Order: sequence, then C-alpha cells, then structure tokens
Amino acid sequence: MADLALVIGTRKGMVVARPRADGGWDADPLRFATMPVTAVAADPRTGRLLAAVHNPFWGVSLAVSDDLGRTWTEPARDAGTAPVAFPEDTGAALRDIWQLRYSPTEPDVVYAGVEPAALFRSEDGGLTFSLVEGLWNHPHRPSWQPGAGGMCLHTVLPDPADPATVTVAISAGGVYRTTDGGTTWTARNHGITAAFLPDPPPEFGQCVHKVDLHPSRPERMFLQHHGGVYRSDDAGAAWTRVDAGLPADFGFPLVVHPHRPDTLYVLPLNADIDRSPAGHRYLVHRSDDAGATWRAFDKGLPESPCYASVLRDAMCADTLDPAGIYFGTRDGWVYASRDDGESWTEVARHLPDVLCVRAVTR
Repeated sequence: MADLALVIGTRKGMVVARPRADGGWDADPLRFATMPVTAVAADPRTGRLLAAVHNPFWGVSLAVSDDLGRTWTEPARDAGTAPVAFPEDTGAALRDIWQLRYSPTEPDVVYAGVEPAALFRSEDGGLTFSLVEGLWNHPHRPSWQPGAGGMCLHTVLPDPADPATVTVAISAGGVYRTTDGGTTWTARNHGITAAFLPDPPPEFGQCVHKVDLHPSRPERMFLQHHGGVYRSDDAGAAWTRVDAGLPADFGFPLVVHPHRPDTLYVLPLNADIDRSPAGHRYLVHRSDDAGATWRAFDKGLPESPCYASVLRDAMCADTLDPAGIYFGTRDGWVYASRDDGESWTEVARHLPDVLCVRAVTR
C-alpha cells in the first residue's frame, strides 16, 4: 500500500496526519507554531513537499520535506534574501504566497502565485524565484480589484503536456492563460457572469475562486466562481454554468477526481456575507458527468449545524484508487474519504483555522 501523508496548513502552523490500518488517523505535533502555512505543493515525481511559511517577523519563507512531512528544512540562502521577492523597480512587496505548484513537465520548475497578484517561477526546485514579468506588466493589472481575501493569484495550472502553457486565476481579476511561456497572457472569462459586474460582463474582473482540470483532458476545465460553477471544453476560451441541482452556487473549493476527468467535487456555501455551509451541513457534492447532475454525500460528517466555511485550497484529492478526498474547515476540523467521497471519517479536530490541505503518496 502506498505511503500516504496529509499535510494540513493552518493559521498557526502545520499538522501532518497519516492513516492507520484500523481506518483512523495519527497526527504529528504542530510544526511552525504561530506561523501561518498558506500553501503546500507536492512533486508527483519525487514526493518532495514545499510549504510556504509566514514568519510574522521575517516574512514568507519556504520549507522542504523529502520524507513525506516527517522532517522539514529551510534551504540555505544568503543573509537577508527571501525565496520570493518582488524586484525593487516594481515598487511592490510580497504579502503572502497563495499557491505553490510543481510543473508536470519540467522537473526543477515550481510556480508561486502570490499577493499582490503576481506569478513567480523557479527553475531550481524552489530555491530562488523570478517574477513572470509578462503577467505583471499586463495592461489589465492596474484595474484588478481585490476580493474579500485580498488581491491574490491563488490558482496555477501548468499544462500537463506543454511547458509553455499555463493558466492562472486571480481574485478578482479572473482567468488568464499564456501559451508562450509567460511572455503574453490573454483573459479567458467569456461566459462568466456575476451580479457585481455590468451586463454583458467585461473581459476581466470576475471573482474566480478556484479552477481545476484533469491531466488527461486539459482542455476541459471546471471553475468555482463567486456565483456559479462553470465548465469549459476549450481550455477556458468560453464557459457555461453547470451548477443546476446544487443547493448554492457560491463556494471556494473545487477538486477534479484524480482518475476520472468528468468527476468533480464542490462544497457549496451560502452567499454572500454568510459564507457558512449551505443548509448549515457539510455536504460534499460530486458530479460524475462533468456537471450535468450532482449528488450530495455526508455519511460520517457531522449532523449538527455547521457554520465554518471551507477555503479554496482546503480541499484536495490523493492519487490512490479508490481516490481519497479531504477537506478542512475554518474551525479546525479535517475530514477524509477513502472511497471517492461516499463516506467520511474524522482526521483531526480543534486545529487552528485550516488554510490548505494537500495529500501526498509515495
């Protein structure tokens, strides 16, 4: 059986949990106590983990683990340097890292999506990063507006076959795509409507919460918006709504099944100020037909009223078969399904505010 670790980044540190043979979970002691762990990436080729750790005094650093989260180190750097930093001539300062993503086609390439909204690229495995200037200098950037969480680039999707193609999502700028290695970027928001935008909606400015795809069918993308779940069958050139049958069209997380490109998961929330689970129940909704129909699953999840939301990177899938699906809540509970989302067990409770959850196997 594959060795599995669940890395849970919280507002006040990191917890790594591992499954037991009896179906329960064991959690390691809290690491990086008092420091928000805002993003975690796993290299599918090696199992290496990279985590963004926000020290309240020294800023954001990166920690590395090569043993499925049992030990962590911070790579040696010159004094006074940070792994991700804006060039001085931009006049910008890094506030946080929202997304870390290994390239599936280039072994040493790692992307970082940050706040203020920008993309950085590393070609040495995450030791050093450079600003992707084509996106930073995009003529739309001065008009992007921050979402409630900030002006962040929160999703990075490198194409699984073409290293020159990358799709990103920005709150509240929308979806952008490059096919020339980051030199130029085009907005990919056609068909995404929103109550806070004029009609017809403009080229950009949509408050996209999450985008995902399956590597075997990268032209088909799914998107959770501030209002609506969408599908694109042409790599984001056009989007259509697929949220009929869901109890709410608002939410943050969206995860595509690791083996079935037409299967996806969302966790609907009440909009807009409420942001608690729809019906005040944790109901994970799964579609097996690319969003045409949905089924709700809550076996093993709490039946009492639940009011804490689930953030965009606090839900994930592993690569096992059947697939494991996981999510963590803002009041510190983490749940796991080892059967494609049909039943759930508790992983941990009473953690700090869960910011991100990543499963890694080796």
